[in-house]
Formats: sequence, structure tokens, C-alpha cells
Amino acid sequence: MKLHYHPISSYSQKTLMAFHEKGVAFTPEIVDLFSPEGRAEYKKFYPLAKIPVLVLDNGWPIPESSIIIEYIDTHFDSGTQLIPADKDLARRARMFDRWFDQYVNEPFQKIFFDGRRPEDKRDPLGVTQARATLTTMYGMLDNHLAKNTWSVGDTFTMAECAAAPALAYARMIEPFDKHTHLTAYFGRLAERPSFLKVMEEAKPYLAKLMG
Repeated sequence: MKLHYHPISSYSQKTLMAFHEKGVAFTPEIVDLFSPEGRAEYKKFYPLAKIPVLVLDNGWPIPESSIIIEYIDTHFDSGTQLIPADKDLARRARMFDRWFDQYVNEPFQKIFFDGRRPEDKRDPLGVTQARATLTTMYGMLDNHLAKNTWSVGDTFTMAECAAAPALAYARMIEPFDKHTHLTAYFGRLAERPSFLKVMEEAKPYLAKLMG
């Protein structure tokens, strides 16, 4: 299997965490969407120019981080089971996966990329709404995590793979320090070997971006 991704992409990091949790091998194919040449070349393969995309050995492509995780979790029995066997717990894991993607990661990306636009192309209202979404989500998550170690009780799931990169980036622009339970949760995520491995791979790329 070949995984098209980039080490600093939050959705790529989410997928990488799942691969590391499962202990499943893959062939890395880093995609440079920041360069016009790299983006143009990748669009020939995947016109939407989104990452990650997993390509199976038979050539079949699987886009979207959550779908990739569903695939490897249902096709490989090794490592962490990321989707609980219990149907209700599985539904909750998928729900939190969606929450972290749509209401933490997406608002972060809105704020971050808006800040990189020329002044006359920015969207102040959209950024205000994105910050409000993050604030609301932080409160909801903090209340939930007051009584839960992970998103689904004591069970580490695909939701945590979504949460770690989303929260790591979001806290840079909208800190959640006042939410003690959410902060403790992120602390547990930050110590997870799979996330540490993801961050180690991203480090040189982040340094170059920030520099």
C-alpha cells in the first residue's frame, strides 16, 4: 500500500497515527501541495488535490482520513482496535471523529489560512465564526472529558487519531488552557507513542515553515 500524504497535514497526521497504532506497514509518498508544481502533478492523480489518499496494491485509491482508518482497522487485526466492536461504541467513536474534524480542525484551518491571505481577501466574519465554533467545542469536550479518559470512555479509538493533530494545531491560535479536562486529555494524547512518532516526522517540515 502507498500513502500519499504530507507530514504537517493534520488529516495526514490523523491517518499516520492510525497506521502506527495498528502497526501496519505502508509505502510513504510525500506530496508537496505548497508548490505549484507539486500541486499540479498531484492533481493529475487526484483532481481534488486533497491528502491523504491510500492506494492499495491493486491500484484502488481510498481517499479521506476517516475512510482510510476504517479500511485498515477492518482489514488488519494487529495493534489497537480503533473502531469498537460494540455498535453503540463504534457510533460514538465515529461521532467524535466527526466532531474533531469538523468543529476543531476545520475552524483552525479557516483561521490559519485566512491569516495567510492578502488583507483585501480575508474573511473577518468567517474567522469570528470559526473562533466561536472552537470556543463552543472546547466547552463541550471539556464537560465530556471530565468523566472520560478518551472520547469513548476508557477506549482509545479513531476519534483520538483525529483529536491529537486537530487540538495540537488549534491550541496555537485559540488556546484551551482554561479547560482543565480538555488540557489533561491533550496531555495524554501528546504522550501517545503514535503521536510522538508523527510529531517527530513533522518537526523538520514545521521548522522550515515557521522559519
